[in-house]
Amino acid sequence: MKITDMTEQHSRRAALATLGKLGLGAAALGLVQPGSLAAPAKDIDPLVLNFALNLEYLEAAFYLAAVGRLKELQAIGGGAEIRLPAGLDGSMGMQFKDGNVEAIVKDIAEDELAHVKFLHAALGKAAVVRPVLDLGMAFDAAGQAASGGKIKGFNPYANDLFFLHGAFIFEDVGVTAYNGAATLITNPAYLQAAAGILATEAAHSGAIRTLLYQQRQVTAAAGLYVGQVIAAISALRGKVGGGKDVGLSDNTGAVIAAADKNGVAYARTTNEVLNIVYLGGKGKGGFYPNGLNGAIK
Repeated sequence: MKITDMTEQHSRRAALATLGKLGLGAAALGLVQPGSLAAPAKDIDPLVLNFALNLEYLEAAFYLAAVGRLKELQAIGGGAEIRLPAGLDGSMGMQFKDGNVEAIVKDIAEDELAHVKFLHAALGKAAVVRPVLDLGMAFDAAGQAASGGKIKGFNPYANDLFFLHGAFIFEDVGVTAYNGAATLITNPAYLQAAAGILATEAAHSGAIRTLLYQQRQVTAAAGLYVGQVIAAISALRGKVGGGKDVGLSDNTGAVIAAADKNGVAYARTTNEVLNIVYLGGKGKGGFYPNGLNGAIK
């Protein structure tokens, strides 16, 4: 055996021994077992991860309702109401016209459900129950707020393009929320898990942005173009979410990542995220009529 190999093995053993003393062990290698997040090194970790679980409940509901798999989410986290637009059956889903859009939405739905299952199982008894979610009137309110009242009755499940607009509202928020929460997590194993989810959410965001950019000149509603609608949504998120946002393009061209001038994803505080999902409400409202569950709400 080479000296370099022996040195590497010694370093690994030393690192694992140190992790064992800290109570991390195999979890630090990504082998997070069900219930293992219920008692982390410090009490802040389950609070932050439950905040993330609240957001994942919403994203999963949004996508699963579109592909007719809402019952799979309803079986997790309690029986709280999930409000849908009139005419939408969460077990039937919506009718997609573009096969590429449908394929991507189905893939994202699978990921979001997996995120919920992962966080819920890993937190164990510490996992918060699913809060009441509104995917109906909340979108109407968001559409009116972003358009200055020009768009009323916005329903993201009406067609492919509207759904992409609804997805845009959520996807960038998820990325910035995970990035902002990273500094709050104390256990390296949990930080790695959160970073992995962030990477997936960033891929989702890029896919949605790309699909929207391709259709930016298509009239969306009320005589407004895709780029203009997205710019309005971005401006609204920026207004209540710490000024950290960007539309589909800037003076250099297309923008497929919610990132600053250094190419680094924006990071939002929990309060900034709440301001967005509550649509400016105080402590509740918007997509969470009764607020989030858990300590961070």
